[in-house]
Formats: sequence, C-alpha cells, structure tokens
Amino acid sequence: MKRIAALLAFVVLLASCNQYKTSPTGLKYKIKSGNGPALKNGQLIKFNVEYKVPPKDSVITTSFDRIPAYMVVDSSRLEKHSFLEIILQCKVGDEVDFMMSVDTLKKLGGIPKEDPNFKVGDMIKGRVQILKAFATQEEAQADYAKEIDLEKAREVKAVQEYASKKGYKTQATPSGALVMVENPGTGAKADSGTVAKVMYKGYLLKNGQEFDSNMKPGGQPLEVGVGGGQVSGISVIKGLDEALRYVGKGGKGRVFIPAMLGYGPKGSPPMIPEYANLGFDFEVIDVAAQPAAPAPAPVVPAPAPKK
Repeated sequence: MKRIAALLAFVVLLASCNQYKTSPTGLKYKIKSGNGPALKNGQLIKFNVEYKVPPKDSVITTSFDRIPAYMVVDSSRLEKHSFLEIILQCKVGDEVDFMMSVDTLKKLGGIPKEDPNFKVGDMIKGRVQILKAFATQEEAQADYAKEIDLEKAREVKAVQEYASKKGYKTQATPSGALVMVENPGTGAKADSGTVAKVMYKGYLLKNGQEFDSNMKPGGQPLEVGVGGGQVSGISVIKGLDEALRYVGKGGKGRVFIPAMLGYGPKGSPPMIPEYANLGFDFEVIDVAAQPAAPAPAPVVPAPAPKK
C-alpha cells in the first residue's frame, strides 16, 4: 500500500512539473530550474532563444549553436506576452519553454495584423536558456567578442568543408573567405582605389539557391568601388570585395564567404537567411582608376553688414 501511495505521489509530482503556468497576458510557460543565482533588475545577461511556428514547428530564428543574445534586465520594460514578461522569475542555468498566442501578439501590436506568416489561432513555441549574468559591461563585451570569434571559426570551417567536398582549389583572403581563381585576367588587379565592372551570381551554399544575379540576358555590369568608401561605384560585402582583388580585367572566379563576412546574424530577408554562408561566381569586365574626388567648394565670406 505504501509503495502504491509513493508511486501516486511521484506521478502527481511529475505531472505538476510538466504543467505550464500562465502569465498575466496569457503567455504559457514552464521553467526548468537551474542552480545559479536569481536574476536581478539591471543585470547584463547572456542567453539563447529560439522560436518555432506551425504547422511543423519550423524554426524561424535561433541563437542556439550561434552567437547568444545579450540584454539588460529592465523591470520597467518587460515586454508583454513574451518570455521577458517572466524573466525575473528565472535564475542563471534555467531553461524556459513557452508558447505565445498569435492572436494576442497581433492585438498587442507585436505582429502586424496582415502578416501572412502568422495565422489566427496559431501558437508560437519558444525556448530560452539563461547562460550567464555579468558583473560589469566590460565583462559582457569581452564575452561577446569571444562568441564572435567562435562563430567566425565555425563558419570558416563550414566553408572549407564545402570547398573540399566540391574538390575546389582555393586560397584564403585575409578575412577568411575562399577564392577559386578560374582566370586571373590581364593588367592591374581590382585593388583599393579602383572601380571594377563586375558580372556576378550569388547563391546560398546550404542549398545552391540563387538570390541575386546580373548574369542574365540584358544584365549590366555592377560598378564596384573596391575597398569601400570610394568616389564612385557601390560598396559590396567584405567577402566579395576581397575576392575581386585576386583578378584583373577579364578575370573570373568563385568566392565562398562565411556569413560574418556577408550579411551576418541578421541576413538580408527575404532571400538571405540569418547566418547564411554565401557563394558568388564573378567576372571582372573592366578595371579603372577611381576618379579624383571633386575639390571642395570655396568658402565665400558673408558680406560685411552695411553701416
């Protein structure tokens, strides 16, 4: 009899642990308690967060295995119907599962009412992991710099594995992009201080999906101010800018770009997702020197006031 009572007590305890609580705005949440200190107002914290949407719980954004998020806990700005609403209930080491109502978020203005990606009646699932709390801003900044370096290393490794699998012979740019020169071209290379006329095709390394190209009938070369901040020509992402410098007029090549040398954690929606490693096929049609910067207009002194 005692064994049965103990078993029933265990089942009740297990069920209670798996139950979701409800916040004042209707957020459903469940905290898996860690062993760290409780979070305090004004603290800088580091955490991972992930959101999934129906019907197949597709991940729309995640920082797990990427650069974690950082924020200051501010009790005066606790966002409604978000895990931030219950953040002061958490401790370092806690994991939180939560569910947000699309209907509620639309009423609160958290989601545009006309957004077709979020349907009436749907629930957005999320999870948070509180990783660390910092004593000072300098400590948090140093930690963030380490996370940036780790992310760059992950991306460089992924790009190297891609090129190796394809059998491409490449050379690394100073920042870590990989360039495969198919034709070095002639004359001076497209270096800083030049304008390069470029034909290109950009695609995602993950699946080969093309996101931009002027290599189509009627496509016109893109005039790139190599090195950025030039008098003429547009600036391009760092990985492509560095790759152009390996060829001259008539040169062709490919470049494989780690995300942090491209569009980084934010991507460039809707075509380029967050943390997307990119590839570009490119051809330099022409290379020319930058035109001289126009002289500044002379300063004309104001006329003296009449007496």
